[in-house]
Amino acid sequence: AHFNAAHRLYNKKWSDKKNNKVFGKCNYPNYHGHNYELVVSITGKINSNTGYVMDMGELKNIIKNEIEERLDHKNLNLDIPYFSKVIPSAENICIYIYDILRGNIDKEFRLSVKLYETPRNFVEYSGN
Repeated sequence: AHFNAAHRLYNKKWSDKKNNKVFGKCNYPNYHGHNYELVVSITGKINSNTGYVMDMGELKNIIKNEIEERLDHKNLNLDIPYFSKVIPSAENICIYIYDILRGNIDKEFRLSVKLYETPRNFVEYSGN
């Protein structure tokens, strides 16, 4: 799946000088955006009645409704209450997505979320 979103990496506890030193261009006061690519992996026992671990149509709908609709074309800092207190780094966005999906996918399945901020920069989280 994919979504487009803007964000700013900024620690409210730090001075502008320190934020600029640590986050560089990602600290731009007027925000910047990414075309995020999301890869979700579900692992578990294959259901002998369906041949599926999980119905991919069901997974696609969960991702569309819970992630894409929530994050696409949003300013993460301003539009998503969670990120008013958490820096919207790729790592924290990935954990946020994982937590939402974990709440919507049966606990019997192992879940892993990989989030690409650029084609070469990505993070992965599987709950540990």
